[in-house]
Amino acid sequence: MRRTSRPAGRHRLLAALAVLPVLLAGCAGGSSDDVGGGGADGSGGTVDLYAYAIPKPGYDEVVPLFNETELGEGVEVRQSYGASGDQSRKIARGAPADVVSFSLEPDITRLVDAGLVDPDWNADATRGVPFGSVVSLVVRPGNPKGIHGWDDLLRPDVEVVTPNPFSSGSAKWNLLAPYAAASEGGRNPQAGVDYLNQMLTRVRVQPKSGREATEAFLQGTGDVLISYENEALFAERHGDPVEHIVPDTTFKIDNPVAVLEHAQHPEKAVAFRDFLYTPQAQRAWAEAGFRPVDPGVAAEYTEVFPQPPTLYTIADLGGWETVESELFAPESGTIAVAYENATE
Repeated sequence: MRRTSRPAGRHRLLAALAVLPVLLAGCAGGSSDDVGGGGADGSGGTVDLYAYAIPKPGYDEVVPLFNETELGEGVEVRQSYGASGDQSRKIARGAPADVVSFSLEPDITRLVDAGLVDPDWNADATRGVPFGSVVSLVVRPGNPKGIHGWDDLLRPDVEVVTPNPFSSGSAKWNLLAPYAAASEGGRNPQAGVDYLNQMLTRVRVQPKSGREATEAFLQGTGDVLISYENEALFAERHGDPVEHIVPDTTFKIDNPVAVLEHAQHPEKAVAFRDFLYTPQAQRAWAEAGFRPVDPGVAAEYTEVFPQPPTLYTIADLGGWETVESELFAPESGTIAVAYENATE
């Protein structure tokens, strides 16, 4: 296997953070429009990757590195990007895929329930997560409103931008962070709901996705954007006029990857998934703004990715099954009801 040495450090984030990605919306069905870079299988075979939009800068760096390996040589990784839930539903309806890379675990659970992904897909040490992020706050240059934490989002002079949680996976992470902070990791649920009831009145627009929310903020909407840390890093390195803050208490974002049970190209799909966890790929993820899961690689980037004093996880709130049923179920989940009431 040939390996490429990549220097680490905060001053060498890759050009993936300097070029705004072209996001390809995946289409339902099995036509060649479903994947970027379509065409006949080459001698090395193909891997059809369906992903949510945000990690495209990372895959732009990881895929060429995979192609430099013995197992990846000549493999065409055909990529489709779109909203996480939309991508999941397309595959459940029959869109061809070998590997999926989603914002939320429930979007893979949908495929497990459909018999398309092995129920043990997340039985490894990282629970099927090769990279992740944390929820951050993005502000205007110089932070003119003096926003430093979640309490500042309740002020009447602060307008908040965050996408709609019924269409955006990132929006769920965005709301779980202040909910967990106010509820002390779910120990006081009512305090979390009370916070959201107030904060959501400061939301004036409801973009459909995290990327649309970022674009709205960059166009002048709002005073603070709740966002993935990697999105904030991307905007900063792209030269956009923003700064970001990682609150002292925030939420860990886990972005899972799985191989389809009946992948058309199973050996190549497994090889590609496994490559995402190698030190080489982990450094590429880090340089693209995502937090690596390899402890050794993460130790090289402590200045880029500060450790929040309190970092809640989905497990603190009872896991995704509990969170989906108790917090986000339409018409009954406490966060869903708070969002609907505040944005009517």
